[in-house]
Amino acid sequence: MADSFMGKAATMEIPINSNGETLAEDDSLEQAAKIQWTLDEKDLQQVMVSGPNLNETSIVSGGYGGPAGGIIPTSSIKDLRMKSRGQVVGLVPSQSAASRIANQNQTDQPFTGSGMHHSNSNQNMSVEEANRGVAVEKLDSVKKWGINTYKCTKQMFSERFGRGSRTVDLELEAQIDVLRDTKRKYESVLRLTSALTSHFYNMVQTQQALGDTFADLSQKSPELRDEFGYNAETQKLLCRNGEVLLGAINFFVSSINTLVNKTMEDTLMTIKLYEAARLEFDAYRADLEELSLGPRDAATMVRIEVSQQQYQVQRDKYERLRSDVTIKLKFLEENKVKVMHKQLLLFHNAISAYFAGNQQQLEQTLRQFNVKLKPPGSDKPSWLEES
Repeated sequence: MADSFMGKAATMEIPINSNGETLAEDDSLEQAAKIQWTLDEKDLQQVMVSGPNLNETSIVSGGYGGPAGGIIPTSSIKDLRMKSRGQVVGLVPSQSAASRIANQNQTDQPFTGSGMHHSNSNQNMSVEEANRGVAVEKLDSVKKWGINTYKCTKQMFSERFGRGSRTVDLELEAQIDVLRDTKRKYESVLRLTSALTSHFYNMVQTQQALGDTFADLSQKSPELRDEFGYNAETQKLLCRNGEVLLGAINFFVSSINTLVNKTMEDTLMTIKLYEAARLEFDAYRADLEELSLGPRDAATMVRIEVSQQQYQVQRDKYERLRSDVTIKLKFLEENKVKVMHKQLLLFHNAISAYFAGNQQQLEQTLRQFNVKLKPPGSDKPSWLEES
């Protein structure tokens, strides 16, 4: 009976719980695996050491009818347990095997993906660091600008209300005032000569139209042909001389415009930079003097040292711009004398020759000063542009 039962157990792989009782025949192998995993291996080893010889003991199973048929040798139970554990081990892989599979899967992953991930992360970090550096620089520049603006505004109001002192170069200030006054007067000359050019151009155009009308009437009025003819020739002659004079006046206006709006304006821009540097220099000078009159503790000494450095920087900037203004004023005066000497002589000779009716002298004046006249009608658009 025992041999037949063992054959049946080997065929059906009957699991046995910790009490030695057999489970129902219709239980699945999964339930046997779950029960087997709950078996405490330490308790089993303790029983095997301290208890009787399992090979000589037997366990009575109540799952069968006869008493003798229900006796199962312990060795058979041990074999069944080993078989069940083998099946469970076959179904559920061990932790070491799972870790080896996971490591193999990680090893089998392509290296390029992880390298690209690290490279992208490094690039992102470098971009973030660069953006952070730019932001810090902007914040620092805004902070310096705010401090500088505050000090300059304070100095400006102190000077206006008579509470602060300012650095004054009397000789240079006088030259600057003369330049500004000269520029205003030259602008007036430029405005008046431009108006003269416009009016004289209209007069020349009127003379030309009048000469054309006289010429037409001399053809249609036989009894007044000579009189209309004389006047037509006179108006045309005046028109030609007027165009020559217009060329001289336009050259004069162009030279004055260059002198006023380019040369003088460039010098005045340098003067504005010089005045701004002077204001900053006085602001930092006043700040240094205020700190020097205060207590001489450690923190104040550090602030005095920083203020001394800033004062020296502003002083160097102020002296450099003052030197630039002095040089530009000198060259401007020389250039102004040279240009105006030539242009005033041209204007005088051209006007005198025109109103004296000396056509040859007028043309010679333009050749003397290298004035090139535009051909008549060059300012008008061509028939292609009009169409």
